[in-house]
Amino acid sequence: MNKLESLKSLYKPYRYTIKGKCTILETTSGNFVVKKKPKNKDLHSIFNYLKSRNFDYFPEFYTNTRDDTYVYEYIESNDIINPQKSEDLINLVGLLHSKTSFNKEVSEETYKEIYENIKNNVLYLKDYYLKYYEMFLKDIYMSPSKYQFVRNYSKIKAALNFTESELDNWYSLVKDKKNERISLIHNNLSLEHYIRSDKDYLISWDNSKFDTPVLDLVKLYQNNFWDLEFNTIYKKYLSIASLSEHEQKLFFILISLVPEIKFTDNEFDCCKNMRKNLDYIFKTEDFLKPYYSTNAE
Repeated sequence: MNKLESLKSLYKPYRYTIKGKCTILETTSGNFVVKKKPKNKDLHSIFNYLKSRNFDYFPEFYTNTRDDTYVYEYIESNDIINPQKSEDLINLVGLLHSKTSFNKEVSEETYKEIYENIKNNVLYLKDYYLKYYEMFLKDIYMSPSKYQFVRNYSKIKAALNFTESELDNWYSLVKDKKNERISLIHNNLSLEHYIRSDKDYLISWDNSKFDTPVLDLVKLYQNNFWDLEFNTIYKKYLSIASLSEHEQKLFFILISLVPEIKFTDNEFDCCKNMRKNLDYIFKTEDFLKPYYSTNAE
């Protein structure tokens, strides 16, 4: 008997719906969400830790779970518009970080490794895009996606130069530091993982871990950059859970890192991906401008 058949036998649902990695069971005794347990992660321990920090904004487990699955209470979501949803979400994220933050002693290799990983990524992308730029320039008649790329290559190059320069500035701030502020982070933030019901809920904690809270902001930005007015959201976050100078700089570096645009034989997909990634670059530039303006506070 497979996992789904076993659960159907246990809960006797009159309807079940597979949604992504979850199965929603509708039964006469209530609705449940069934999800495979993540490898090497005990969400019971994580949720108990959060409760000890007075943070209980997550769906509760049911005790009668199988060894390989978690069974959660099903949370009925209230419909709210994205601007309000994003502000409610960032309030919750700020609360999560502020309630679980602590300083951890680290060696000098910790920040050096971060620096080298990002630096290598930047150098790789510089070579990657230069190769395609020089290759496409040789075409007498460019395809629409190639023309888009060549026309905007200077913007891509400028974004990578900015990232590299700011990375060097960031490393000068942290290279002698002996501690790092970390929090329990959700590590998969998006509007889809926030539910407003009788209270606020964050769902899908499978990737959660202790790390810099900057990563949560980066993930939320990357997942929903086009749907959010991130300047407002970022200011809201800072009013709840502040960032140090080097944490803010790291956030700016990570979101300004240009995505790797894949070039394939499917011209429609190439054009679509090119447009999406260029939109990301332009929107990120607009978001960062006020923080690098000579008139910025």
